[in-house]
Amino acid sequence: MKKIDEYQGKKVLVMGFGISGINAAHLLVKLGANVTANDKATPKNNDIVDDLEADGIKVITGDNPISLANEGFDVVVKNPGIPYDNPLVAAFVKQGTPIITEAELGWQIFDGHLVSVTGSNGKTTTTTLTQLMIAENAKHQVKYAGNIGISFSKIAEDLGSDDTLVTELSSFQLLGAPTIHPHIAIITNIFSNHLDYHKTRENYINAKLNITRNQTKDDFLVINWDRDEWQKIAQRSQATIVPFSRLNKSHEGSYVEDGMIYWRGQEVMPTKDIRLIGPQNVENALAAIAAAKLSGVTNDAIKKVLTTFSGVRHRLQYVMEYQERLFYNDSKSTDIEATEVALQGFDRPVILLAGGLDRGYTFERLVPYFKKHVKAMIVFGECKDKMKDAGNQAGVPVIESEDAITAVPEAWKLSEPGDVILLSPANASWDQFPSFEVRGDKFIEAVEELTGKKEQ
Repeated sequence: MKKIDEYQGKKVLVMGFGISGINAAHLLVKLGANVTANDKATPKNNDIVDDLEADGIKVITGDNPISLANEGFDVVVKNPGIPYDNPLVAAFVKQGTPIITEAELGWQIFDGHLVSVTGSNGKTTTTTLTQLMIAENAKHQVKYAGNIGISFSKIAEDLGSDDTLVTELSSFQLLGAPTIHPHIAIITNIFSNHLDYHKTRENYINAKLNITRNQTKDDFLVINWDRDEWQKIAQRSQATIVPFSRLNKSHEGSYVEDGMIYWRGQEVMPTKDIRLIGPQNVENALAAIAAAKLSGVTNDAIKKVLTTFSGVRHRLQYVMEYQERLFYNDSKSTDIEATEVALQGFDRPVILLAGGLDRGYTFERLVPYFKKHVKAMIVFGECKDKMKDAGNQAGVPVIESEDAITAVPEAWKLSEPGDVILLSPANASWDQFPSFEVRGDKFIEAVEELTGKKEQ
């Protein structure tokens, strides 16, 4: 941990009691700040409040009182999910109070080698693969943190100057990380996500590009080269560009040619040996390989990781095989693009479980994928009628169910040996579940109840 004094004696407001907010509040006390912690909800677990107050932190719950904007805070550390049009946040913006996220605080105290990953899809898998690859050859600690569910600042506290940290960073986190400066930054892809938060696609792209804002020619931006738009986006960085591509050969980075992965013209391994299924995971592997090779990792270490790693929970996660049916949990597929790539990963008939929060869009884009890959559909949630319409257009049998849990036995009734039963909702979970993780866990529990087996 780097010694810093910029918070000594400063008055800091932490907004949000998530894992990152709680860790940030305690860290700020260690850094000499006078800390107030605020959450709009009242925690069900009193231990959270007790622990904060025991550390000398003033705690305010049940509201974001606008009066806090008049208390002279020097800095606000905001939970990334709190939008900037929140009245209290907007008041701080208007008066020019610096607003950062916990990722910025983590960067400020981190003294080692930083690799950061962002993108619309594939962030967590790419982050995990990159950490595992670098750790295979490392003589020092290699950890991961960030949007992957582990507090950046908490891990940064325990790492030294020789250690490496691989961080997954969302667009929400990057908006509040003005000085973050990874030596290696990865952009997996950029689609049109979170426009309810960012308002426009250009705002969303700009937020993602904060990952490379402070990079120089001595740093590296590893970026997907499979779309012209992403190639143009790369031109907005001052870093040395390192492309990765499943479709375009480029000797400046990692790519696929005739079923073989190459790094700058040298063979690494066949794509068929990657344990993770689907073209999206080839792309995730290519991104991780580029970062790993830039970090001095050997081909043998890369092969070991890619031939053994079976996936991140909720991200096209293999659950089990039962009576010749394969169950997959892809609850993290909260947008159309993610479900598109998930379906392309299977050469068996798929019974698709899909639906969720209605964000106002329709699903015509999925019709060709339904025609090619889907045998039957079970739909649920607010947008089930729109999802059903797309299934009907594709000529696929569609059954309505209550949610992702009740859909499991319905899918089983429709299945035959050789089928895949896939939860890949193409929608957020918030209409029925507090998070995609809970939705995926409940799906797995339903599969276990159906089969009498535990996930593998």
